[in-house]
Order: sequence, then structure tokens, then C-alpha cells
Amino acid sequence: MKGFLIALQFLTRLPTPRLTVSAEEFAQSMRWFPAAGLVIGLIVAGAAWVGARTDPWTGALAALIAWVLVTGALHLDGLGDMADASGAAHKDRERLLAVLADPHVGSFGVTAITMQLLTKLVLLHGMIEHSQFLALIWVPVAARIAPLAWTLLLSPLHDGLGARFRGAIRPIDLALWAAVLLATTVAFPALLIAVPAAALWGLWIKRAIGGISGDGHGAGIELIEAALLLALVVMAAA
Repeated sequence: MKGFLIALQFLTRLPTPRLTVSAEEFAQSMRWFPAAGLVIGLIVAGAAWVGARTDPWTGALAALIAWVLVTGALHLDGLGDMADASGAAHKDRERLLAVLADPHVGSFGVTAITMQLLTKLVLLHGMIEHSQFLALIWVPVAARIAPLAWTLLLSPLHDGLGARFRGAIRPIDLALWAAVLLATTVAFPALLIAVPAAALWGLWIKRAIGGISGDGHGAGIELIEAALLLALVVMAAA
């Protein structure tokens, strides 16, 4: 239970009890990332349902605002940093790491964040149009299974957040959450898109950046969430 609370404290801005956390406990909390995603999913779907009582666009906006507020834009920050760093990747590794460490957001980052928010808004509208509220709950869950795989299979980019998680994830952790994902696809087959999406992001990270980092995890989560929303909307409309 402590691991779940640590994960909730790290991934959300929800009030949680004060905890004394060791470095090992913090790293092991990654095993609970998908469970924290379930809490996020319930909040986002709830906001969508309430807003949709007015109209679908209001529901989509309410869901998007809830999504950003509950996560504190944590993963959007990673997406912006990765977009800026990818623009510097053609130069040298030192430049790439410097851009990742820079707290300022560049033009690539602003563009990526803006496009991601617009993409989610439009796709959330599609989810509401097709009454996919239950499916929406599972989108943040499925997206947060992917970091377990990246941590297990990719080398850390540097001595940062990605390195702190290294060694804390066991194959059994990934297998258990993969089983949960497989079970949910009985009701929502489109959630399976999380698997190739996670694999493609992992391959791109390895080739273009060289390893996984906290920003890599955050950006990947955002992109997989968008891919899942798109897949669910397309399947619902078919």
C-alpha cells in the first residue's frame, strides 16, 4: 500500500499522507504506476461524464482540464523537454543532455505540448460522442504500464530519474500488469494498441536519444495516451 501512495504522490497532485520514503522505496513505487493511472482515469472519466451533461465539447474540455490538473502537467513537461532535446540530438550528446536539463521550454517543446493538448481535446470529444466513458478510465492505466517495460529493457540515459528506477522492476511486475491489460482488452480491444505504441517509442528512444530518462517516460506516456484515445475512437466509430 505504501508503494501505491508513493506512486500516487509522485504522479498526481492529489493530497496524500506525509510519507518518509527511502530511495529504494521510491524506485519500487514504479510497480504501482498503473494503479495510480487507474485513479487518474476515474477522475478524467468522471469529469468527462459530468461535463457531457452540458454537451460533448464541454465534457472534453472538463476531462482535459482534469487530466492536466490531476497530473500537474508532469508528463506534458517531459514531452516538451523531449521535443526540444530531439531538435538538439543531431549535434552531440553533451548538447542533448544540456537541453534535457534546461528548465526552460523551447519552440519545439511549446509546439509539441500545444499539439498534444489539441489532440487530446478532439479525441476526448470523440470518446464522449460514442459514450466511451468506461474505456476512458483504462487509458491512463495502459499508458503507465509501458514505463515498466522501458525500465526493464532500456539503459538509463543518465544518472537521473530513469536511473533511479533501474533494477526496481522485475519481469513478474511487468507480467502481472500485462495480464491486467490483456483482461481489459476483452471489453476494449483497442487498448492493445498500447503494446506496439510502447515498443515503437522504446525503439525510437534507443536509436535517437540513446536511453530512457524521466522525460522519456513522461513523453512516452503522453504519446501512448493519445494513441489509445485515437484507437478507441476509431473502433467505436467503425
